[in-house]
Amino acid sequence: MTPAAIHETKDRFEHPALFYSDEHEYLAGTIPFIEAALTADDPVAVAVPGRNLESVRSALGSSAARVLLTDMTVAGANPGRIIPGVLRAFADAHPGRRVRIIGEPIWPGRTELEYPACVQHEALINLAFTGRTVSILCPYDTERLDRQVIADARATHPVVVDHTGHHRCEQYDPGRILTDYNRPLPPPPRSAVERAADHATLDNARWFVTAYGRRLGLSAERLVDLEIAATELLTNSIIHGGGIGTFRVWSDDELLICEVNDAGRIDDPLAGRRPSGEAEDHGRGLLLVNQLADLVRMHTGPDGTTVRIHLRLPEASSRAVG
Repeated sequence: MTPAAIHETKDRFEHPALFYSDEHEYLAGTIPFIEAALTADDPVAVAVPGRNLESVRSALGSSAARVLLTDMTVAGANPGRIIPGVLRAFADAHPGRRVRIIGEPIWPGRTELEYPACVQHEALINLAFTGRTVSILCPYDTERLDRQVIADARATHPVVVDHTGHHRCEQYDPGRILTDYNRPLPPPPRSAVERAADHATLDNARWFVTAYGRRLGLSAERLVDLEIAATELLTNSIIHGGGIGTFRVWSDDELLICEVNDAGRIDDPLAGRRPSGEAEDHGRGLLLVNQLADLVRMHTGPDGTTVRIHLRLPEASSRAVG
């Protein structure tokens, strides 16, 4: 079966990976997928990195006007935003219809810091869309991505499509990926400042974190984002994590990092990735945190939960944009 035949399967939910080695293979796998959607009058969206987005736009010509085109490096910079803000937002806007989406959340240039959240996202797609009439095709650059990334793609996608055809993945096991990448986070540096917060000291903690960000030159808008995110995490800890949360804040050359640790455990793997109408309790707070932060990393287990947020510092943000 060729890449062009992906659309011929009849499953309600489809989540194939497209393995490509160059632009020709990329377009051979993506354009027929899009054209099949347009022929069937199915809503179709493409959320991929800018360079690939422009290749798709050019190849589609005038048909590009019928496709929602999104730069994934912006919309999905934080992988925790992709399911609620990109995939579910598009699917939920077209109830009762099959929707087709090309989503490329892992591209050359993703950092080692970001990758665990990326692969967890890919595993969670299978849980978030089970039983729904959705096709989500995920391209992977086999020439420039690490071998482990390609191996993980086989575990998070039931089917792989490449230039030789359409292949079932015997390694498919998204649950294992979620377990394997639910790892304790690297310890904070010695320079990290640590405080505890409860109901009585929450306002002081919020002031402290905001003052720390101000000293690093965060804009007024980003200071508000930091304050809201830290407040949501600490409030979750106070309400759901034993009445108290321990927070730590530090920075490096590019990022302000703030983490909150408590004694609670998060049992819902989609917490923070469900749309607002479905999010409950701490899930709603984590959803907001994902919307505000540039990256969110989390570890949860019997001994408690740590959520770590990352915000780019002003100079680093300018370099990222450039």
